[in-house]
Formats: sequence, C-alpha cells, structure tokens
Amino acid sequence: MTTTPPAGSGTSVSTADVADYALRLGDDALVLAQRLGEWISRAPELEEDVALANIGLDLLGQARSLLGYAGSLTGRTEDELAYFRTAEDFRAAHLMSLPRGDFAVTIARMLLVAAYQRELYARLTGSADETLAGVAGKAVKEVTYHLEHARDWTVRLGDGTDESHRRTQAALDGLWPYLAELFVTDELEQRLVAAGVSVDSSSLRAGFDATVEPVLAEATLDIPQVASVAGGGRRGNPGEHLGHLLAEMQSLARQFPGATW
Repeated sequence: MTTTPPAGSGTSVSTADVADYALRLGDDALVLAQRLGEWISRAPELEEDVALANIGLDLLGQARSLLGYAGSLTGRTEDELAYFRTAEDFRAAHLMSLPRGDFAVTIARMLLVAAYQRELYARLTGSADETLAGVAGKAVKEVTYHLEHARDWTVRLGDGTDESHRRTQAALDGLWPYLAELFVTDELEQRLVAAGVSVDSSSLRAGFDATVEPVLAEATLDIPQVASVAGGGRRGNPGEHLGHLLAEMQSLARQFPGATW
C-alpha cells in the first residue's frame, strides 16, 4: 500500500489508514445529520426546527469534507461513499445511529456528541495531515455552537418540570452506555497517532467529563451509573438501527443511480 508522509511528520502512514480515519469521522457526522433531519417540521417550536436543521447542515458539511477526502485517497466520490456502501462498510459509532427518540433524547445526544467532538477537533487542528487539520479548524467552531445550544436546552429541560426532568434523565441513562466506543484507541489510531495524524481517543475522556459533568449538575441530572455496551461501529459491526437509517437515506440514489438534477 502506498504510504504518504504528512506535512510536518517524519513518519510515513498508509493512505488506507488515513482514509479509514476520515471515514470514521465523516460517517459519524453523516449519520447524526440524518437523525437531526428527522426533526424537520417536528420540533417543539419553530425556532428549534430551524436550529436543529442548521446543526444538521453543519454536520453534513463536515461529512462532505471528510468523505470527500477519504474518497480522494481511495478513488471514490463522496456520493459513492454516502449512498452506495452497506451498513457493514460504515464506521459510525453506534451512538450516532440510535433512533431519534423524543426531544430530550436528541438534546442529550447532542450534548454528549458535541462535547466529544469539541475535544476531538480542538486536538485535530494540530494534525500533521493538513486536510484533516483544516477540516478540524472549521468544525471546532461549529461544534462549539452545538455544545452551547445543547447545554442551554439540557439545563432548561433538566431543571424544568418533573416530566421534562424525568425524560431527560431517562435519555441520558439510555445513551450513556454507548459513550465508551468514542474513547477507544485501537491499532489504526495508534499508528496514526505515532505519525502525528490523528488524536488518541482515550485521551479525550477527561476533557469530555470536565465539560459535561458541570452541565448535568446545573440541570439537576445525575451522571448515569450504567454498564457500557461493546459498540463495534468503528470495526464494521453496525448497530441494529443503522440499516434502517441507510435504507431511507440511500433509497433515491440507489433507485436512480447517476441521476442529476
């Protein structure tokens, strides 16, 4: 496999490894953008309908940049990667493809994902890979807004009515077991970290906790004490919900391959 030394790095890395890493990040963003799109015309208030759509578009933009980069390394287009891979070919963490749920689930997931992504992209701005560093530089500004939005709603719901508190705590309890997958450093990451290309995911947890725990305290919500699930999305073992999401997202492109507007 051809190897490429990233700018500023003395270590050569496989282009396949860089492409795989870009796919992980891009698939996370793409799948979550699709979930947020399910709220269009269904949000609890008009302003929130627009806000969730804009956050979804931010994520879609990140996905396009990352899939486009992965495609440039593998000879495929971003559309081919988005619409013509099977669930087993995706590398999104299971947390991203969990069902939309109620509004509390969406806000709780946004809080957790944005806190993770802010830590990730802030570190990735220093990547020896100029393309990844550039994507991260733009993305960190976007996910900082996503985090602020989720924080405000988490406090509003958690410290609101008995019902909003109950639903938000239940949402956290249901999502928390899936967090562990985001903070696993596997052999792929180890190789890329050694070359200065990627971020050691296990090193992000402390910053994530420092961000999320004060928000939950202000929202009068408890940190869930639940066992982690195995995950596997990064290894091509999709969760049970990803196939259904892709069936909807990919249906038009698969029915009319090559069609243009």
